[in-house]
Amino acid sequence: MSILVTGCAGFIGAHLARRLLVEGETVAGLDDFNAYYDPALKEARVRWVQEAGELDLHRVALEDAAGLAAVFDAVRPSVVIHLAAQAGVRHSIEDPASYVRSNLVGFANLLECCRQHEVAHLVYASTSSVYGLSTQRPYREDQPADHPMSFYAATKRANEAMAHSYAHLYGLPCTGLRFFTVYGPWGRPDMALFKFTRAMLTGEPIQIYNEGRLRRDWTYIDDIVEGVVRVSRAAPSPDADWVSAPPALGSSSAPSRIFNIGADSPVELLRFIEVLEQSLGVAAVRELLPMQPGDVAATWADVSSLEASVGYRPQVAVEQGVPRFIEWYREYYGV
Repeated sequence: MSILVTGCAGFIGAHLARRLLVEGETVAGLDDFNAYYDPALKEARVRWVQEAGELDLHRVALEDAAGLAAVFDAVRPSVVIHLAAQAGVRHSIEDPASYVRSNLVGFANLLECCRQHEVAHLVYASTSSVYGLSTQRPYREDQPADHPMSFYAATKRANEAMAHSYAHLYGLPCTGLRFFTVYGPWGRPDMALFKFTRAMLTGEPIQIYNEGRLRRDWTYIDDIVEGVVRVSRAAPSPDADWVSAPPALGSSSAPSRIFNIGADSPVELLRFIEVLEQSLGVAAVRELLPMQPGDVAATWADVSSLEASVGYRPQVAVEQGVPRFIEWYREYYGV
């Protein structure tokens, strides 16, 4: 079986590709190595992945329809795990066009390639941000997610609808995973843990939004990868018990499913910072700021559906995960 991992130079994609190679899978990777953040970090991740085995690497952007089709012709994947995207809630306010190109046009190109090559299972990344204005927590897949607060979230919700249409029209098995706040070694520099660590080690203040009263379902990367691997090996079938009036959410009469994947254990941002301070041995200089546009006050994943489907249960608490990130950060940057 050949597995194509898009976004293989990204945070989650690199961890996933390495895990699959360690397990002896045939893995191809696709990434455009764009400059949204330091491409050198992406190159280093790929070298780390290649230590585990032979990665068939393709440097192609999703919006390049011809280039993407050529990758599918060469790889002929049985399973596609789609993690490539333009990420970031705040950046989507500044540059929405990049999200149209990657997350909408690029995803449409990917769906069409999967259809033409009769891919057995497409697993694609969505986000907890799709829950938007909803204050019903913990978030469940069977609750509405139609009021996104950022354009990034809107593109990911659109991906879910696009994938369902291909599942319904062409029988393409699709599973969407709504990721909650993922952290760990090789993380993204634009995310809180990375930014806080860098600032604290240089004596700069850390910017704390909503004056620290944010709560996040921080999910360690190893737990995420375990869930993705399990899902990739369990392609969905049409739900024989699906109800159409009113339509039940989260499952379908088409081979399409959506799951939350998170820690199911929200932690307040101020507590997260305390753990970081203890791990670094450095006190943070705190700059308290108001809530940012497009942000939500709290996230909390109900993962009972994913547990029932593939036995997923997160294992790593922030008290364990944050020190692991710090260990990696010190080694990588020689701090």
